[in-house]
This record gives sequence, C-alpha cells and structure tokens, in this order.
Amino acid sequence: MQNYFNQLADHLTATLSGEEVLLMNLASEESDFVRFNKSLVRQAGSVQQTQMGIELIRGSKHASAGVALMGVRDDDLALLLSCLSDLRERIEVLPEDPHLLYATEGASSEDLGENQLSPATEVVDQILAAGVGHDLVGIYAGGAMYRGFANSMGQRNWYRAHSFNFDWSMYLRADKAVKSGYAGYVWDPEAFAGKIDAATRQLAVLERDSVKVDPGDYRVYLAPSAVADYLGMLGWGGWGLKDHRTKQTALLPMIESEASLHPSLTILEKTAGGIAPNFDQRGFSKPDQVLLIEDGELKGCLISPRSAKEFGVATNGANGGESPNSLNVSAGNLPMADVLKALDTGIYINNVWYLNYSDRPSGRITGMTRFACFWVEKGEIVAPLDVMRFDETLFRAFGTNLISLTKEREMIFDAGTYEERSSDTAHVPGALIEDFHFNL
Repeated sequence: MQNYFNQLADHLTATLSGEEVLLMNLASEESDFVRFNKSLVRQAGSVQQTQMGIELIRGSKHASAGVALMGVRDDDLALLLSCLSDLRERIEVLPEDPHLLYATEGASSEDLGENQLSPATEVVDQILAAGVGHDLVGIYAGGAMYRGFANSMGQRNWYRAHSFNFDWSMYLRADKAVKSGYAGYVWDPEAFAGKIDAATRQLAVLERDSVKVDPGDYRVYLAPSAVADYLGMLGWGGWGLKDHRTKQTALLPMIESEASLHPSLTILEKTAGGIAPNFDQRGFSKPDQVLLIEDGELKGCLISPRSAKEFGVATNGANGGESPNSLNVSAGNLPMADVLKALDTGIYINNVWYLNYSDRPSGRITGMTRFACFWVEKGEIVAPLDVMRFDETLFRAFGTNLISLTKEREMIFDAGTYEERSSDTAHVPGALIEDFHFNL
C-alpha cells in the first residue's frame, strides 16, 4: 500500500506545471467487523477500503477532491487525473485564501506499527464464551489502519497502526444494561475476563429495585468512560487557538479571569501515546505531545495551519477543528479498588450521554447518566439509580470540587466507524468529585 501510494503521488506530481503544488492524503483500512446480539454473532465481515484526497494549490488559491481507490493502477490514475483536471477548472474562479498554509520544508517519515492482533476468530470465540447466559450486544472492530501524506515537493509520510475495539453491553431488560469496552493493541484474555466479571457483578445489582433521589448536589464517582465523555466536550470549542482568540472557548474563564482547574490535573494532546498519525493533512509534523493544562493551569492550545496563518503563530499540526485526537489526562493517587470506600455515600456513574454545553463561555456542561448508575451508601452499592440530568461547570467538577483522580487509567478508543474507523483515543483516570449538581 505504501509503495502504491508513492507511485500514484509521483505520477500526479509529474503532470503539474508552472506554480502548481499538489498535496495528497491517503486513508486506508483493513478491518474485521463482527456484530453481536443476545450473545450470538449476527453479522461478520471484513472491509478493505482506501480513500485518497488531492488538493491543488496555485498561489493562494486551492481546491480539493477525493476518490475511492480500487487498487488497479491504470483505473485509479484515470480517476485521479480526471479529478485534477476538474480542480484546475475550479481553481480559476475561486478567491484568494489569506489563511492558506501548508508545509514547504516538511520532513518525510515512516512509522510502521507492529501487528500484535489476535486472529478475529479467536477473539470471537472468547466473546461468545463470555456471553453464555447473558444478553451480550456489541461490535468488534480490529485490523490495520494506514495514513499517508505526499506533496509535489517530494515529502512523503507514512503511518501504520494495528488496533482493536470491542464496544459492548450486557442487557438485563428494557433500558437496564451495563455498558463496557475493551480496546488496545494486544488482546489479553485475562484483561477481557476481568471486564466481563465486573460487568456481570454490576448486572446483578440492576436486578434490584431502582431508587430515585431528589435534584441537588451529590458526591459522585465518574468512571473513566464518563470522564472521557465529559472532558471530551472540550474538543468542541475548548482547546483550539481560534476559539481562544475569538473568545468562544469553554475555557474563557481561564483566559479572562485567571480561573484554574485542580492542581492535580494535567492534560496533554499526546500523539505518541495514541493511534493517530504523527503528521497532519498539510504535511506538518505533530510533536509527541502538546501541553494543554499543567497542574491546573492553562498552558497551550491546539493550532491548525489555518489558525497559525491567521494569528501569526506556529502550527502544532492540529486538525481543522482543533480538537484532540489523543487526549491524555494525568493519573491521581486514588486506587480504583478504594473508589467505593472513598465515595462513601453518593452516586457511581459509569456512563454519560446527551452531553452539550448549557453555558459555553462559563464551561458549563449538561448531560444525563446512562445504563449502570448506582446509589452508594457507606461504601456499598445499594441499588441502581434512575436516569438523572446533571448540569455542572468544568471549573467546579475538575477544579474546586475535584477530590481525587484514580491511580489507574483506562485507554479508551473511539468506537466510531462513520466512513472509516476512528483513530481518536483518550487515556483517562476516574474522578471523585463532591457537590456535583443534578437538576432533574
């Protein structure tokens, strides 16, 4: 695949003339997908797909298009050359772009991740065995993902990663379920068995009559998946330089009024720790990590090439939306084995959903609890809790009211497969928080 991409790039480059510049991006995958329902395989298959995007630049004008490659050289070249011809016509009528920026002295690179995945058949057998006696539903996706960049100035970047993600739930009845996930690079039967065991214990609690508590402020424990979703909201108008400079960021109090988060909190965009490529679609290399929050204080932003050009700073290879691809949140000192004891009396939240900003300039986020959410008394799970809506600011939840983060962290892979498997990850701890506000 790498050689094929380079051959296509070389051929397209040879057709350019004058001041034309061409950027080329490839996204490809070879993935196994298996869907489960009622602990049985309902659908199984493999996907091999390759998309190639080309962007023609002439001065400060640019136009782009993309095609699905078939793997047949002559046919693929014909498609790409036809697209290039269309771009030449289109670019004539386009305006100048004052914020266009692309790498002109970028470094070529090659990162070939090792394939340590177990055969999908072995994984499926273990999932089916674990689901005996339960209504297990979910989807397994695993395989290789490839990313490539090339430009007409000779730069070539290639990235390959092998990973799996099993996103699943155990259902009791109606909306009573325990949601979990297991993802990584090496399938560990013992680690998976531990996930199943934990879900089975929580499923047994769901058999009890649920309780309802009044709206108000409660001590809560957010499991890593809930922390990833809550902090993940900052990917939408939180970390980007443009949002900071235009004062649309949810972190505005940290910019204007010197607000801070808890001193134990450090947040990075850690490309070296995820499965996203270490280069962007304009040919800029991404640093191994970008420091966003250090000891509760705002330290940096994600800066796309467009924002870099607009505001006169250096880019750090962020995507166009200036959202994290490899979020990394520092660990704390609370052992997960002691979470219930430390929670004492309060609410244990495994998952959240329907998140949105209720007041973006102040960092206020609303959402609902989901699936296995429990009422805890004196360090013991008493009963499942009815669905509740929370409304809480980042600066209380992960600032003044944060008690501690867990020592152990979980690597959570985005289970999204819209158009292609997502390469977004979050490495996060659980969080113990006091006076977390529920309004419904």
